[in-house]
Amino acid sequence: MKRKWLATLAALLLVLAGCTGKSDTTSGKGNNNEKPAAQKEDTSKFPMTVKNDGKIIDGGVLKYGLVSDTPFEGTLNRAFYQGEPDAEVMQFFDESLFRINSDYEITNDGAATYELSKDKKTMTIRIKDNVNWHDGQPVTAEDLEYAYLVIGSKDYTGVRYGDALIQGIVGMEEYHSGKANKISGIKVIDKKTLTITWKQANPSVLTGIWAYPLPKHYLKDIPIKDLAKSDKIRKNPIGFGPFKVKKIVPGESVEFVRNDDYWDGKPKLKGVILKVVSPKVILQAMKKGEIDVAEFPTDQYVNAKGTKNIQFIGRIDLAYNYIGFKLGHWDAKKQENVMDNPKFQNKKLRQAMAYAINTQEVADRLYHGLRFPANTLIPPSFPGYHDNSIKGYTYNPEKAKQLLDEAGYKDVDGDGLREDPNGKKFKINFLAMSGGDIAEPLAKFYMQCWKDVGLDVQLVDGRLAEFNSFYDMVKKDDPKVDVYAAAWATGTDVDPYGLYGRNVMFNYSRWVNEKNDELLEKGHSEQAFDKEYRRKIYSEWQQLMNEEVPVIPTLYRFSILAVNNRVANFTVDPGSKLTWKDVGVTSEQPEVEQ
Repeated sequence: MKRKWLATLAALLLVLAGCTGKSDTTSGKGNNNEKPAAQKEDTSKFPMTVKNDGKIIDGGVLKYGLVSDTPFEGTLNRAFYQGEPDAEVMQFFDESLFRINSDYEITNDGAATYELSKDKKTMTIRIKDNVNWHDGQPVTAEDLEYAYLVIGSKDYTGVRYGDALIQGIVGMEEYHSGKANKISGIKVIDKKTLTITWKQANPSVLTGIWAYPLPKHYLKDIPIKDLAKSDKIRKNPIGFGPFKVKKIVPGESVEFVRNDDYWDGKPKLKGVILKVVSPKVILQAMKKGEIDVAEFPTDQYVNAKGTKNIQFIGRIDLAYNYIGFKLGHWDAKKQENVMDNPKFQNKKLRQAMAYAINTQEVADRLYHGLRFPANTLIPPSFPGYHDNSIKGYTYNPEKAKQLLDEAGYKDVDGDGLREDPNGKKFKINFLAMSGGDIAEPLAKFYMQCWKDVGLDVQLVDGRLAEFNSFYDMVKKDDPKVDVYAAAWATGTDVDPYGLYGRNVMFNYSRWVNEKNDELLEKGHSEQAFDKEYRRKIYSEWQQLMNEEVPVIPTLYRFSILAVNNRVANFTVDPGSKLTWKDVGVTSEQPEVEQ
């Protein structure tokens, strides 16, 4: 209770002082007066792999904590899921046909091998002979073709069609529009082999190709429009990964059992039990040995470090937090974003809101340096493409006020809040997500920052939204939402088209811009196989997004996992050969803090 109270107090102090220049970190008083909560952790001390030289026992069961204050949605299929909690569930029973190296490029070490043609427009994929679905049926070339047929269908209800590599397949446009009943650029050669041909060569083929087959024999009788809500995806999903789904308690827990016939060898664990754990109790659950592995909330690390029965591993995440502006809507019929909401069309207003936020204060006080201010929309986890020369929007409330004045947002009636350029009341509806002790203080902090420059910002419906309803409102362009705070996991492909393209549903801000179209097209053109050219294009794109600011990048993340000392062979190193098949435990019972 004492630690929770201290964390809440630190967050409350942040809300009261973070945007007024009264906190130690913004007042220039020096380090001698800084509070312990502002101390920054040395992220270089985190290893990427656990240390455990003990002998792995046969038949251990690992307990995995899905840290969330809300149930997982339960759309347990790669083609249809949208939230990270569902991805955490799927990692145990489903996987890509390809493994990747430390540069996130596909290799021939996975369940399939590939060969790229000389013109780099055609890939031949061969699935290994011993790769089978959990019901014993072989994973076939038709299963991978079926995945593309589902995603490309006009009846598809998911969001994966926005991927440039999927849209760029020869014949995909004709199939998607209903003019053809097959995708001419995908050819099944034999039971285990198929080829995919694209209209143009795209360097993202090595980092972003869709390689998640769907079990055609299992799903083909369900209409595509009904797949996402079907029991075969939500209650009884199958994959070809190291574990099989035995039992699902919807939204709460999943019991997995070992797949003895896994293509890469028999897993060391007999099973995995996954359950949702509130961020408020995850530390105590780890100390008691109730959970073996969990992604740990960075805002709680300061209270958790030094815990004897667990070790922490981590790395810079393929993700970033951001604040988005609702600039329009998704036209489902035309399959494109339409920028028709006038409220935030003036980029000076968007720039002012970016300058008003003290992200350094958030990073230091709430996350102790385990998150750090973001300057662009390509995170430093892509060191070859992240442009560190771009300053981004560092805290500058005077600059914010100046921009608002120039844009015509002035306090006409003297109440301390600005009216719009027509002299009318200007209220901004802000959607923020619940979760953990700092969610509400963080939302209030942002609103206070904006109030300090004269903007009236209020929470949508007067409260935080839980995960599923939050994304439902964002995805459906709920008119109540003007601005929202969210995060993106980028995946292993640096190409930002899938998040910011004109014809991409994931472009939740609905921002449309011709220069953006041009740069994104160049970024995955044949010329972009030249990494120096691609680096130049993505630097220009980052500069454009910094200038236009359809979304405000706020924080990059250092992802931390807490792992019980009995766990062995567990890593977050993308270049490691270790997978869930190799993970084991060295004792029947977890270590417990004494």
